Amino acid sequence: MNPFSSGTRLRDMIRAIRACKTAAEERAVVRKECAAIRASVSENDPDYRHRNLAKLMFIHMLGYPTHFGQMECLKLIASAGFPEKRIGYLGLMLLLDERQEVLMLVTNSLKQWLYIVGLALCALGNICSAEMARDLAPEVERLMQFRDPNIRKKAALCSIRIIRKVPDLAENFMHPATNLLKEKHHGVLITGVQLCTEICKVSVEALEHFRKKCTEVLVKVLKDVVNSPYAPEYDIAGITDPFLHIRLLRLLRVLGHDDADASDCMNDILAQVATKTESNKNAGNAILYECVETIMSIEDTSGLRVLAINILGRFLSNRDNNIRYVALNMLMKAITVDAQAVQRHRATILECVKDSDASIRKRALELIYVLVNESNVKPLAKELIDYLEVSDPEFKGDLTAKICSIVEKFSPEKIWYIDQMLKVLSEAGNYVKDEVWHGLIVVISNASDLHGYTVRSLYRAFQAAVEQECLVRVAVWCIGEYGEMLVNNVGMLEIEEPITVTESDVVDVIEIAIKSHTSDLTTRAMALVALLKLSCRFPSCSQRIKDIIVQCKGSLVLELQQRSIEFNSIVGKHQNISSALVERMPVLDEATYLGRRAGSMLATVSTSSGASLKLPNGVAKPPAAPLVDLLDLSSDDTPVPSSSGGDFLHDLLGVDLSMGSSQSGITQVPKASTDVLLDLLSIGTPPPAQSSISTPDILSSIQDNKMPANTLERLSSTSSISIQVPSPAGAAPMIDLLDGFAPIQPLPEDNGPVYPSIIAYESNTLRLTFNFSKTPGNPQTTSVQASFTNLSPNIYTDFIFQAAVPKFLQLHLDPASGNTLPASGNGSITQNLRVTNSQHGKKPIVMRMRIAYKMNNKDVLEEGQVNNFPRDL
Repeated sequence: MNPFSSGTRLRDMIRAIRACKTAAEERAVVRKECAAIRASVSENDPDYRHRNLAKLMFIHMLGYPTHFGQMECLKLIASAGFPEKRIGYLGLMLLLDERQEVLMLVTNSLKQWLYIVGLALCALGNICSAEMARDLAPEVERLMQFRDPNIRKKAALCSIRIIRKVPDLAENFMHPATNLLKEKHHGVLITGVQLCTEICKVSVEALEHFRKKCTEVLVKVLKDVVNSPYAPEYDIAGITDPFLHIRLLRLLRVLGHDDADASDCMNDILAQVATKTESNKNAGNAILYECVETIMSIEDTSGLRVLAINILGRFLSNRDNNIRYVALNMLMKAITVDAQAVQRHRATILECVKDSDASIRKRALELIYVLVNESNVKPLAKELIDYLEVSDPEFKGDLTAKICSIVEKFSPEKIWYIDQMLKVLSEAGNYVKDEVWHGLIVVISNASDLHGYTVRSLYRAFQAAVEQECLVRVAVWCIGEYGEMLVNNVGMLEIEEPITVTESDVVDVIEIAIKSHTSDLTTRAMALVALLKLSCRFPSCSQRIKDIIVQCKGSLVLELQQRSIEFNSIVGKHQNISSALVERMPVLDEATYLGRRAGSMLATVSTSSGASLKLPNGVAKPPAAPLVDLLDLSSDDTPVPSSSGGDFLHDLLGVDLSMGSSQSGITQVPKASTDVLLDLLSIGTPPPAQSSISTPDILSSIQDNKMPANTLERLSSTSSISIQVPSPAGAAPMIDLLDGFAPIQPLPEDNGPVYPSIIAYESNTLRLTFNFSKTPGNPQTTSVQASFTNLSPNIYTDFIFQAAVPKFLQLHLDPASGNTLPASGNGSITQNLRVTNSQHGKKPIVMRMRIAYKMNNKDVLEEGQVNNFPRDL
């Protein structure tokens, strides 16, 4: 006989497939068998039809296409014999799904159920489509009252499928489902409970019906199951039918949610389940978990909730990882309901942070983070920091972030905050994010009475953990600022032990930081700044400091090379002004820093973030932390124009001396904010009409202006600048690196071309108008004045305007003129925007904007898109 003929038995085909050693051989066997089955189907051979369909089902389970055999299923269903019908229905469930058009032909066959009604219900429950559900729902509803409990059970399961496909039919099954709750047969009862649960999810009317009619019935059923004697047919690990327990608890949870009467009715039975169920078996733990979740979901008393949380506390001591994990998940939900009860299990949760399972560690850490408050922050932080020493490297990142957040949020005093952060930096400094050590420096600068204590603590920590990058950065910064306090033991506290440190020892620390192979650009740049400051405070070590600075002149990193050359020039040539240049940093405002840090998380430009740096796509990025400004290590994405020559002074002093673009030879009169350098050197303020100080590109200045200039040296002996040096029109002002600069005569200001105003946005209550202007010589940049007018009779408060632009645009927003908008157009709010179009002439400006305000103490949000910008912008 041909091994692949239609007469081949199923077992022979399976044996042939399993004997294949490669996938190619298997495909060849399947291909030949499918060809034989196709031939038999085309011949309409009834003798081997059931055998062919059985083979197709096995081939389908292997993942091969079997769509050509779908009609064979229908033929077998219509057969007279039970074996053929059984194979036909089984093939119908496996080979077809609700998306097949062939199912339209099955509906009539399913109506003729007779003695094969069980098979038909199984098939309908697996592949029922919405159309079949509507056609066959009355038949299924009738069969829910059938005399055979197995048929009633299958009809209830089929009803669940029908309700999921057509929720409108839920009310038709409401009363039959209620009758199923009175069943004694557990199989029928459990399907009836599940059917009621599904109906409650899709119908509010049914939910109210079950609350009134079925809550007491369900409580009685659950009580009977809990107190029932041993029944071998339902017993699992000594518990009577745990599956029915769980289904009943879930339905009670749905009925008791947001309903006090139903919750009161089920309180006693829930307490009984929670106390009588044994937890030494997995089935008992499953029932207890569902009971706890039900207690947490219903309108319950605090006593029952405490009982539920205590059960979760026992779960945390279980050796099974899965049970501990679900307990932690449930405690995370419970803490919003009864935080005090969860606090009692704090020690057990803390032990879970040290678990060997990574998932449990992470979930326990998240729970501990929520549990921390002002009263328990000290013991919890101590435990977490102690564990940080022995934790796995892959877990240190999450643990460090949580500890830093906890310490920053709940620290009772600054000295405790500094101590804990130094411990974290000493143990996991390489895992600490930049904003953490930035924030630590801000706090240190504000704690003037702790400067000496902090720098001595950092000196000790540096000796023990020089490989921790962030610790080294903070130590280098503090030594550069407060190095003399370290040497002279200034500000000693009672809790400190005296320490002897010489000036040479302090310089050794900085030298180690510069020469360490683990130090990156940021650390070395900070160390160079610290050396520059120490050169004035430690005169005896100035030559050694100069030698260390000179060693970086040959660095392959341009940043370090530039700093080395500049600082060496200051130390060697400008001793008379170096003390003023390296004065101690002013106190950094904590509130301002926190606001900038919060603003850096925004995805859109907001007026609440104040002045911001320009970034693509309209994202507001606040100015970097003051320490990073000092080092010029801010990651500003916008390239600096080559015409701005004040960058080296910005690098050196951390002050903003940038002026308008000088590419067209036009220089604006400087504002008061550009006199920071003069204020820093304490040499007075120049009259604004006399001269303007600009710092153009160094190389072009030297090339265009041949005269010598030693302005910086002259600045040290004068109190103001009133000298005017004539220069050719359009010539760049002259400056030599750290040797002085000459002022230039300002030229008249030109407002550029005029553009028509547009109404960018208008609703029934608000109008937004844009007025445009451009700076000559810079066509890419457009200045926009936004004017907001209130069209309603109500006053708007807390007014905020936000905007976002595509990536090829850069957006900068200035603060608004106010945050209260008068009613009925009796006033307006103005705000200036600056848009830079990198695709000027190719792509027009577009902008999405969001306006938020309060009207009668209610939050209002309006959104829109501005597409009507003038084309030549």
